Amino acid sequence: MIAENTQTQMRKGILEYCVLSIISRGEIYASDIIAELRTAKLLVVEGTLYPLLTRLKNNGLLSYNWVESTSGPPRKYYTLTEVGKSILSQLDQTWQELAYAVGVSQKGANS
Repeated sequence: MIAENTQTQMRKGILEYCVLSIISRGEIYASDIIAELRTAKLLVVEGTLYPLLTRLKNNGLLSYNWVESTSGPPRKYYTLTEVGKSILSQLDQTWQELAYAVGVSQKGANS
């Protein structure tokens, strides 16, 4: 039970970083973001993703473009802004530092 709670918190903690990373590869639709997160076993529902996308947009990290769809209503495609790219770069650095720290702590525990 404790491990499951910790795993859930870890996933929540990196969700924003993962979303920014996915969007950094190019214009993307929200359902495609959800599909990628599910593939990565970061199970996400629309009720989690849409508020996150709105917050990122309101903070100036994302922009979106409406694209007409042949199979329904127009779709909102997201891209990173210059500020979003800068924040993602900072998060990349933080991730590398954290991964290094975890690696070092695991080596110390195994010695």
